[in-house]
Amino acid sequence: MSDAPGKKPQTTDTPEPPRISIDSDYLLERLAALLEIPSPTGYTDAVVRHVCGELDALGVEYDLTRRGAIRARLRGEQEAGARAIVSHLDTLGAQVRALKPNGRLGLAPIGTWSARFAEGARVTLFTERGSYRGTILPLKASGHTFNDEIDTQPVGWDHVELRIDARAFTLDDLHALGIDIGDTVAIDPQPEFIDSGFIVSRHLDDKAGVALMLAALKALRADDRPLPVDTYFLFTIAEEVGHGAASILLPDIASLVAVDNGTTAPGQNSSEFGVTIAMADQSGPFDYHLTRKLAALCKALDIHMQKDVFRYYRSDSASAIEAGADVRTALVTFGVDASHGYERIHLHALTSLAELLGAYALSPVEILRDLKAAGSLKGFTRQPDEPVPLEVLTEAPEEP
Repeated sequence: MSDAPGKKPQTTDTPEPPRISIDSDYLLERLAALLEIPSPTGYTDAVVRHVCGELDALGVEYDLTRRGAIRARLRGEQEAGARAIVSHLDTLGAQVRALKPNGRLGLAPIGTWSARFAEGARVTLFTERGSYRGTILPLKASGHTFNDEIDTQPVGWDHVELRIDARAFTLDDLHALGIDIGDTVAIDPQPEFIDSGFIVSRHLDDKAGVALMLAALKALRADDRPLPVDTYFLFTIAEEVGHGAASILLPDIASLVAVDNGTTAPGQNSSEFGVTIAMADQSGPFDYHLTRKLAALCKALDIHMQKDVFRYYRSDSASAIEAGADVRTALVTFGVDASHGYERIHLHALTSLAELLGAYALSPVEILRDLKAAGSLKGFTRQPDEPVPLEVLTEAPEEP
């Protein structure tokens, strides 16, 4: 297997690493704990502290950026040509955009999600004075009052409001409670872990990615094989609003694998089982050689895998490239049904993806030229450009 299929691939004779053992109970425990911590973009201090505590427990070194993005590091046999794996700690949410005369609150979304999924949500409102519980309701919430109008009113953020569970019936009441424009609203995840392996919750994007990365870290710490290069596990705090990994990479990092949700829906090839490798998102194709390396690892280790292209989607890797990082990028995903709504995933995808990340961290470096930021043409990659061999074209198809 090579990062660069073609006439002169830059390969080594090192065999593929065997599959590492993932502790699925640990993975589920970490996911459950993460889902309990509200972390809409802009309100991530608590979840950052939680993940740092888990890294301390695993004995993994890390540092923080000023705002709290986490850069954990597993040391390898050399620093140059380092690898990075990234997921994000922030989730969707909302902010107060208006204090209304009826004591309710107008909302603006944090991240891109439909008010259709906000209707009926239980929430926590965070103010400088303290937190309040509440419910997001459509403007016409009572069928006893509005009859059929509850079914014909429009859907949108201008057509919902937050009712807080406090004595708030006027604008003065809201001021007295210390509620202000810009206060953060966290949406309850309402997780359900089903014995069949399915998990239903809000915010699985991307707390499931964080949990499986921690499980991969745990497995790598228990494994006695050295990593060929330093491998960073990055946790960002503003992916849902487009910032992602824009400022967290170091100069030695040569490749970046993002971990996020794959959109399981009609017209897509993602699945809630196995690994879904994204070949492109709305920002364009991912690195040819890195995506094919990951696909080849899945094949070699018998990890169930499918590929997909996401047309209305971007991840941490896009923000890194747009910020000017000269790194190879890829996106590996766990299939999510109803993404950015009441999401559903399966444990099989999470463990499969954690296994792939471990195998990737242990795999040899094939493109040796990537150990330097720049160089001559010598050692540069090749992509296949020759016609398919005649024997392949004339080979009879297998019997169904």
